Amino acid sequence: MEHSSTLTPPAERLEWAKRAVAVTFLANGMAFGSWASRTPAVKAVLHLDASGLGLLLICISIGSLTALPLSGPLVHLVGAGRAVLVSAAAEVSGFGVAAAGLSASRVELTGAGLVLAGLGIGTWDVAMNVEGAAVERWLGRSVMSRFHAGWSLGSVAGAGLGAVCAGIGVGVATQLVVTAVLIAVLAAVGASRYLAFEPHPQRSEPGRSKALLGAGWRDRRTLFIGLMVLAFAFTEGVANDWMAVAVVDGFDSSDAVGAIGFGCFVVAMTLTRLVGGSALDRWGRLVVLRSSVFVAAAGVLVVVTSPFLVLAMAGGLLWGVGTALGFPTGMSAAADDVPRAAIQVSVVSSIGYTAFLAGPPLVGFLGDAFGIRNALYVVLAALVLGLVTTAHARPLPDGMR
Repeated sequence: MEHSSTLTPPAERLEWAKRAVAVTFLANGMAFGSWASRTPAVKAVLHLDASGLGLLLICISIGSLTALPLSGPLVHLVGAGRAVLVSAAAEVSGFGVAAAGLSASRVELTGAGLVLAGLGIGTWDVAMNVEGAAVERWLGRSVMSRFHAGWSLGSVAGAGLGAVCAGIGVGVATQLVVTAVLIAVLAAVGASRYLAFEPHPQRSEPGRSKALLGAGWRDRRTLFIGLMVLAFAFTEGVANDWMAVAVVDGFDSSDAVGAIGFGCFVVAMTLTRLVGGSALDRWGRLVVLRSSVFVAAAGVLVVVTSPFLVLAMAGGLLWGVGTALGFPTGMSAAADDVPRAAIQVSVVSSIGYTAFLAGPPLVGFLGDAFGIRNALYVVLAALVLGLVTTAHARPLPDGMR
């Protein structure tokens, strides 16, 4: 990965590094969950309507998408551990600025803080995925999906923190400050246990990272992996944003039932990520990815066409199982080419994350025209793209790593 030594780290060191990566995934997810759980409070504090809140939420995406192409050269130059620390500092600072904006009821200051936090989130994402792929390679078994399960668990923990704070009357600005302190501590602890970064003289050559980044965007395999990740990210993002709405509107159910429908998806996805490494080791990437596409498609079809709520819930479970392994496996595949791992992970992330920005409004527009459940058919088109690009996730031969 971004570790130039060919000597295998000691087993104990690898175990600590694996735990450290899990901690940083969890912390990153916690930050997201803590913020996302209080968006109704943000809307009220800043006196925003739905469209105004939507524009504010895009600020994080703008920051993240700006950071993703730049984060690869940063990780390549300074290593994943230092990049996590830099990105955590940006995210913590961003939350602090956003908290100040909320306290003063200033939308523009809150938005500026969220852009800064988004810059940190995007860089952090690439750095921890690069480190996770390095640990996975040295361990000789698939563990990336478990790291991504840690992110999901962290988001649940962050949402729990938000629920507790809301329940006891803690303001959203105060909660953001508490969250910033927590993720700063977790990032520092996790990054300190990352595998040692061994700088190479060529890394600091003028234009070296820029040249590698350009090569990454011209690499056919990397671009196709990016499209595969985009397909799975779109499939996941649509469920995150619209599963609950589809249950409520499609079956005239309560918000609580809609939350249960979304919960079916999240629980299935998280559990599959926890155990998915064994499936990848046993059957390989291609079999697992192609099977995932068909399982996800079956789940979407059940959610869209079922006349019964209980079957739609079961469809949500299938949707979660089918979605779970695409994104983390794509990150592992992007990092196969060890010398260029950081660059290629940043390229794949840049392509994949556009789905999280474009997916929600696309489904919203289609939902206005055809109904939310019918709008979900668009996910099948994304899954076709995922199916035809899975071949490019095949592991590289040892001689090409």
